[in-house]
Amino acid sequence: MPILFYVDDSKDDLFYLDYIRRKQQVDVDLFCFSNPEAAFEALEERLERGDSVPDVLIADLYMPLDSGSSLIARLRRDERFSAMRLGICSGSDAVEDRERALAAGADFYLEKPLDFTGFFRNR
Repeated sequence: MPILFYVDDSKDDLFYLDYIRRKQQVDVDLFCFSNPEAAFEALEERLERGDSVPDVLIADLYMPLDSGSSLIARLRRDERFSAMRLGICSGSDAVEDRERALAAGADFYLEKPLDFTGFFRNR
């Protein structure tokens, strides 16, 4: 089963993504984090246990203290996470935000609200 890490400071957005996962009956292990540091620590703990890295990590672009793009850039610089697909999400449809996310190393940019349709299909 695919593994998805989702990082967003909004509790409503974290709840909504899990709700959509259940409603669309998407077969994915979803792990939610309210800040980039918690997600990074969980990634390192997975590796210490010998677990694989998630298939996908999606981070919100705008968060207090740290942005999703800085987390993506940090992961891109670390060879241990090179197999992960990395994405940025935001409520913004601004071209500048999309360009900034991709320049940080994101594989894709998603506008909120998120939808699993393009990522994981029912098995």
